[in-house]
Amino acid sequence: MTFPLPNVSNDLTGRVALVTGASSGLGLRFAHVLAACGAKVALTGRRVDRLDAAVAEINAAGGTAAAFALDVTDADALVGVVAAVEAKFGLIDILINNAGIPDAQRAHKMPLDLIDRVLDTNVRAPYILSCEVAKRLIAAEKPGRMINIASVAAFDYSGGGAALYSISKAAVIRMTEALAVEWAKFNINVNAIAPGAFSTEMLDGMLARIGDISEHFPRKRIGQPAQMDSTLLYFLSPASECVTGTFIKIDDGQGRR
Repeated sequence: MTFPLPNVSNDLTGRVALVTGASSGLGLRFAHVLAACGAKVALTGRRVDRLDAAVAEINAAGGTAAAFALDVTDADALVGVVAAVEAKFGLIDILINNAGIPDAQRAHKMPLDLIDRVLDTNVRAPYILSCEVAKRLIAAEKPGRMINIASVAAFDYSGGGAALYSISKAAVIRMTEALAVEWAKFNINVNAIAPGAFSTEMLDGMLARIGDISEHFPRKRIGQPAQMDSTLLYFLSPASECVTGTFIKIDDGQGRR
């Protein structure tokens, strides 16, 4: 077996990607990056007007994208969107499980409906989607790449609220490891990115409640979604062919070690 020098490429021509939570924040950035690298991109989310605007931008820039309305707490819809994207673009071989919600409450004060929403969005949805995409890749005997968006909260919880968010993101890390083992023989790589504080709608909502937190960070700044581009593309590149079941923290040195 021979390899190019260097064995790395950002060319995603011919690939089909599904991104959840693509109407804003990290998911929106990921969708633009994937399309710019040549992938056909399915943007999913609940805010269809925003998805349509993003798709229009991508297509105007020469990319290929389409919007698919999706409530990730609806299991039937998760299965259905995979079929719909495949009918539109072909077999999905890139899955970005990005959709997530915080809880921002003390564990003993959380109502049951919020507990369900957090677990359904952050854990059940990526699991169902991953299994549905993998099932089709395995049947077609095709390789694939999956990236789960976890959080540094999976590894560190200060006790100030959002315990269930921390728990759910720890589950995403373990899901990444377990599914990577199960699907390695099918050439499906499953990895995770664990961001720290990055500028997104979710973080902006938190900052509106508690104020600026960047003064507590070593570099006195909040990360920008574009600073994750290289890690996203690494996990999709030939350079990471042997990398599966792992995670990369991207937190600008914000968190404890």
